Amino acid sequence: MQKNKSLFIDTEALSTLALVKAGLIAPVTKLMNKKEAQEVDQTKFYKGVPFPFAFILAPKGERNNKVLKNAERGEILDLICDEKKVGELIVEETFPVDVQQRLMHIYGTTDTTHPGVKNTSMRLGKIAVSGEYSVEYPLITDNMKRIKSMVEKTGATSISSIMLAANPLNRAHERMIRQALSSVDLLIIFLRKPFTSEGLRYDIRYNALSTFIDNFLPQNKVLVIPFENSYIFAGYNELILDALLAKNYGCNQLIVGRNHGGLGLYYDQNRLNTVFDHCKNIDIDIQTIDEFVYCDTCKTLVNARTCPHGQHHHVHYHSASIMQLMQAGLIPPSILVRKEVSANILAALFPDRFKNLQEMHYALIPSSGLLEQQSEEQFYLNLVSLYQTSSLT
Repeated sequence: MQKNKSLFIDTEALSTLALVKAGLIAPVTKLMNKKEAQEVDQTKFYKGVPFPFAFILAPKGERNNKVLKNAERGEILDLICDEKKVGELIVEETFPVDVQQRLMHIYGTTDTTHPGVKNTSMRLGKIAVSGEYSVEYPLITDNMKRIKSMVEKTGATSISSIMLAANPLNRAHERMIRQALSSVDLLIIFLRKPFTSEGLRYDIRYNALSTFIDNFLPQNKVLVIPFENSYIFAGYNELILDALLAKNYGCNQLIVGRNHGGLGLYYDQNRLNTVFDHCKNIDIDIQTIDEFVYCDTCKTLVNARTCPHGQHHHVHYHSASIMQLMQAGLIPPSILVRKEVSANILAALFPDRFKNLQEMHYALIPSSGLLEQQSEEQFYLNLVSLYQTSSLT
């Protein structure tokens, strides 16, 4: 029996193929052929629903290029990821890809300094293949089961969603989550899990978010789902794909911040309106939340558009700046990041940081006199309490 030829793909491609196959980007449920791809790239619609660019598979590499050049209609190709067979594809047709045009459709630019353009250029081949396929990817299946189980457990009928990076989780994110939660039965937080190593590791962000949810929110009202945001969830088309994903996971609503990734910067107002107009054919309610800031006159978090005090009174929740503090080993002020979250993140970022942790704890931190083993996370929490002592300041 003749062995099938192999097509080598990476985890990012596998994850995206699995999303589509599971119907989570419906109405797109398959790889597009040449005619369909050209039509979508021109009209930005697929089967009457907004879709920003063609969904194709064009893996890079000399081996892949050779296989696709000689592929015949009806031929079965094994899909290989990390040296393991993860699925099969029945060839319908192959066709050339204009790499520069493809990058422009996805990102709106071909500038190689753009991180998305750079990453996609490194993995995009010059020949695409269409056809029926099957893949194995347990993460997607598990996500669907967890959401279904939570809905059945709670009887939720109104389900909202937020796409969140939480890099790191800050007070403005918390306010956004509470506001979203106030009018629905269930909130699903799709926690972004990129295929790059930038920012905090996913497990650190997940644990920090769980610390907040488990200790400061009602039980069984919030579910965190890992969201592997591959290249298709990029650039100015991100909102359209996020809306489709949330809808197909069973959500009635999608909550977005004004920059739909953090709460520090705004989309251009006209651009945001244009995107929303394009999303009208997607059957999901999209709500925006304005930027939150800390006002040193109001002494609390406020909506930047309704606070009467000027910008010079506002502290902005700029994720990159907060991240720099943490990467330097500094505890951010509690008005920026909840102390429990800061302690959780710093303990993960700097394990075994202190040579004599227990000795430092007994020397610096008030205690009941009982000798108890203290964790690094607990040490940070107690240290924050000392910072907040005001008698000598």
